[in-house]
Amino acid sequence: MTRIIAGAAGSLQLKVPPFGTRPTSDRVREAIFSALEARDAITDARVLDLYAGSGALGLEAASRGAAQVTLVDKAAAASKVLATNAALVRRRVDEGVTITVSSQPVQSFLGGTAGPWDLVFLDPPYELGGAELVHNLEALVRVLSDDAVVVLERSARDRPPEWPEGLELERRKDYGDTAIYWLGRD
Repeated sequence: MTRIIAGAAGSLQLKVPPFGTRPTSDRVREAIFSALEARDAITDARVLDLYAGSGALGLEAASRGAAQVTLVDKAAAASKVLATNAALVRRRVDEGVTITVSSQPVQSFLGGTAGPWDLVFLDPPYELGGAELVHNLEALVRVLSDDAVVVLERSARDRPPEWPEGLELERRKDYGDTAIYWLGRD
């Protein structure tokens, strides 16, 4: 079961696409959001959730005070679930938050968005190749705000990705099989 952990929509259960997703565990999301709240990185933030799946990361940010959340996933099943989950969260949170769903490939979305984004969640399928991930990160750099935070989730068994110019690794934290990379502008 995937749920919103805290905030205005806390304990709300989210639907999960029937296949092709790997939802971030409650334990990992709790750690991510505790760190983000300690940095005051959520309130009024413009949030981008790439490879969104159920939208749990972006919708958690909406529940905790983000101003704008965009959920991006090209899979038709995921897009349908994202729309349903976004509607559920919208009913629980302040009217000031805007939640949108984009049903297109991440690279296409990044090529067409102007940003700037303050907080970005990037949780691609673990089998996504390193070159494609770097390509996503390169495209992301140009649409980040100056003090943006990027949270990247990968398999702890994978080699760390190459960081493109414009992004730097702040830290890595492993949670079992999951590695969370914290990135910022350099």
